[in-house]
Amino acid sequence: MKNIPDYNSPAELNAFLEQRGMAMQKKFGQNFLLNEGARKKIALSLGIQKGESVWEVGPGLGSMTKELLDLGAKVTVFEIDRGFSACLEDFFEDEKNAGSFNLVQGDVLKTWKPFLEKNGSPKYFFGNLPYNIAAALIADTIEAGVRFEKCAFTVQKEVALRMAAQEASQDYSSFSVLCQWAYDVKTICDLGRANFWPRPNVESRAVLFTKKAVFPGCQNERLFVKMQRALFSSRRKTVKNNLTKFLSGYDPSLNLTADKVLEKAAIDPSARAEALNVKEMLRLSDAINFFIM
Repeated sequence: MKNIPDYNSPAELNAFLEQRGMAMQKKFGQNFLLNEGARKKIALSLGIQKGESVWEVGPGLGSMTKELLDLGAKVTVFEIDRGFSACLEDFFEDEKNAGSFNLVQGDVLKTWKPFLEKNGSPKYFFGNLPYNIAAALIADTIEAGVRFEKCAFTVQKEVALRMAAQEASQDYSSFSVLCQWAYDVKTICDLGRANFWPRPNVESRAVLFTKKAVFPGCQNERLFVKMQRALFSSRRKTVKNNLTKFLSGYDPSLNLTADKVLEKAAIDPSARAEALNVKEMLRLSDAINFFIM
């Protein structure tokens, strides 16, 4: 590691960017975590052992990358900003030559799947995720059937609340169901605005995802993902109403009705999606699958 600026100093970070003719870009949701103690706590939460692989999204100038490399991880970073990418390759040139650092340049929403297909899945997934892509990226990996052993994300607190929300709560959503279907979700720490530079307009939270020891599977995962999303499409409508619309896409010869499916799954037709927990959603998906097989 060489020529690395002081990650705890806004003044030094700003001076470094100015020297390189660079600037923070709002469209990429760029903010640096200044709190060294928080950086170490978040990195340690993954329990990484030397030589294990981790993906990092949105490394910026590499403050968390350094923490992960210091733990002995093999780190692949996904960075959209060309200026930051050039800096990272400079900072971690020795680690790159040693095979412990790799950079994938471009939009992670477009690059992670091709990289995975070529290189396989790492054990860990990490990111100080840009607020504008956090939910989409996490949902994409889960819907694709990719489940990491552990993930540590720093996200907008509002997103973190949705990740861990329980049924019947205001924050409970399709995203909550996806996260809790695949992982156990818990808080690592809350991070106020003063922990970042530039200071964001929102509060943040670091969360830890741990792959479920016993995965609550279902007969048709693709069907489950589509169905549970459809049930939340109109939150004010009942499960029966939303399910009727969803089932209308199937072959009419199946004579598949919401009443039939709800009866088999033992779900109250007048309930709303936010009242159903993950197990009930899975049961409902399996009931649909029973009739279409």
